[in-house]
Amino acid sequence: MHFVIIGGDAAGMSAASRARRNAPDMKITVLEMTQDISYSACSMPYVLADEEGDMDALIMRTPAVFREKHGIDLRLGHKVEDIDPEARRVSGRDSEGKNFEVFFDKLLIATGSAASMPLIPGHDLPHVFVLKSLDDGRRVKAFIEEKRVKKAAIIGAGYIGLEMCEALTERGITVQLIRNAPEILPWLAPELSLVVEKALGEKGILINHGCTTERIEAHGSRLDICCTEACFDAEMVLMAIGVRPSGFLAKNAGLELGAAGAIAVNRSLQTSHPDIYAAGDCADAYHVVTGEKVWIPMALTANRAGWAVADHITGKPVRMEGVAGTGVFKIFDVEVARTGLTVQDARKAGFDPVEVVVKSYSRAKTVAGSRPVWVQMVGDRQSGRLLGVSMVGKDNEARRINAAAVALHARMRVADFSTADLAYAPPFSPVWDPLLVAANQLLKKL
Repeated sequence: MHFVIIGGDAAGMSAASRARRNAPDMKITVLEMTQDISYSACSMPYVLADEEGDMDALIMRTPAVFREKHGIDLRLGHKVEDIDPEARRVSGRDSEGKNFEVFFDKLLIATGSAASMPLIPGHDLPHVFVLKSLDDGRRVKAFIEEKRVKKAAIIGAGYIGLEMCEALTERGITVQLIRNAPEILPWLAPELSLVVEKALGEKGILINHGCTTERIEAHGSRLDICCTEACFDAEMVLMAIGVRPSGFLAKNAGLELGAAGAIAVNRSLQTSHPDIYAAGDCADAYHVVTGEKVWIPMALTANRAGWAVADHITGKPVRMEGVAGTGVFKIFDVEVARTGLTVQDARKAGFDPVEVVVKSYSRAKTVAGSRPVWVQMVGDRQSGRLLGVSMVGKDNEARRINAAAVALHARMRVADFSTADLAYAPPFSPVWDPLLVAANQLLKKL
């Protein structure tokens, strides 16, 4: 069997490594269009925050390890441009412009996602960046250091945009955050969103709400970022308005697309062609709360899906239960965590959602280090099911959210969760953990 993989990051290389363990004699070929594989893209803002940080330190395994230790035919600089499902062939060009074609028995599409870039005037100026690939990180780092940047604008306030507010501030760069929505993180309750916004303001981040960027103009080494009613100056711009699934190869090959234009897959990660699989940020998934298809790109999902594809093609039964959309990030000393559905999500999915927002404390009040923590919890009025939780605070909320994520995977009711035996000792939690406080309050409303 010849197993061909398009894409050499999380899902692709996880699948290649697992397939080699499962089937030592299998022929495995990986086609990666860049010169980088198997790296931690999520860590790039933290490397950029460190003047001595090295982007190449984020590479988990070098190409030599896969080639020499695992016997994988890893081809860098090979951009696949076409998939022919009937001929079982992929084709494209290498870094020297030469045509290539590779035939497969089983194919995995692991092309990930691409940074969204609005096609406004000035989007292609050399001062304007995205932060998606390792090369993007290298370019941003080199520009900051060569130009000695002192003022930057970030357009967008998702995970990367907010993490980069901290990273650039750590480098002594003044940051202007430009957001077309009227609030930070609109999926959070206002009480939680205000905590995040206050943290940004305390660190000198200048926030511009409801500002749609119309154009970017260059004036020598300076840029003007012009919105509907005002212009802001900066020396560099980071576009951080999100990512989109890279499903164009699948679409051109006649494969079905699913949620948000991602490649549609079943619970075994097969596309509409049974011998072609998709995994990682380019593929959709099932939501554990709704059972419906969603597109939620996350690193753990990509790695787990890569393993699942390798298991399936080597004869092991696979059924991916799905995702809860669990995510965490930090902004200076504030931790933001979420899992499951918001009220808006729940309503769209046909639930009758009820929500509470509570303020509690991370530890017993008498213990040093106890900090306020805000919990937003959503349940379904009809079934009593727990639907989603968000948390904001400054003391280990990124770990606390895992209890709620497990509850969602177990399809627990709020009443069940409220009786969970969560750990208590004064240095770690009040007697009533903040999650239990929220669950008890939600029960009253349900």
